Amino acid sequence: MESAIVIENLHRSFGKEEILHGISHEFETGKIHGIVGNNGSGKTVMMKCICGFLRPDDGRILVRDKEVGRDMDFPEDMGLIIETPGFLPGVSGLKNLKILASLRRIADEKKIRETMERVGLDPDLKKNVNKYSLGMRQRLGIAQAIMEDPSILILDEPFNGLDKHGVAQIRNLIKDLRSEGRTIILASHNQADIDELCDTVCEMDDGNMWRK
Repeated sequence: MESAIVIENLHRSFGKEEILHGISHEFETGKIHGIVGNNGSGKTVMMKCICGFLRPDDGRILVRDKEVGRDMDFPEDMGLIIETPGFLPGVSGLKNLKILASLRRIADEKKIRETMERVGLDPDLKKNVNKYSLGMRQRLGIAQAIMEDPSILILDEPFNGLDKHGVAQIRNLIKDLRSEGRTIILASHNQADIDELCDTVCEMDDGNMWRK
């Protein structure tokens, strides 16, 4: 089967500390790929390398057969939520997404509104983002990741701050996105998320990764 992302001998250090130790892996198209591991295992660093936010010290990453950092700085057809989403605090969620969407002009206001409703947010809510709960911010981050219909999604702990109802809602959304043919890399500390959602599972520890 075709691979959406190919990682070859990926090394990354910060100072004298090597965080990723020669990781190689292929993520097949159209599946949900779970990544499990404790804090400090290297999950987020690997995801940032895939997105082009960090450059490898050695090795390479191919996204849709193009090398990150050589053929492109950042993969274009990719949505992501990594760590705490950053938004302008003094404006509404809708306004934040409209500002972000204006950069690439892929998602119009109708699409943004539909996406907010899809993640369980009211697009007409006048409340500024600095008044949002942690769960609402997380939903807004997921909306930002999916509003331009990317074929690849990188979701680092997407259930942070969500209550039981929110977790169920976003799990169903992620399943729907897979059924639409998207490739999803999902990191979660919750084994139930991994068990319910993922087609493949890799474990990371101390900068190494292997398939479970």
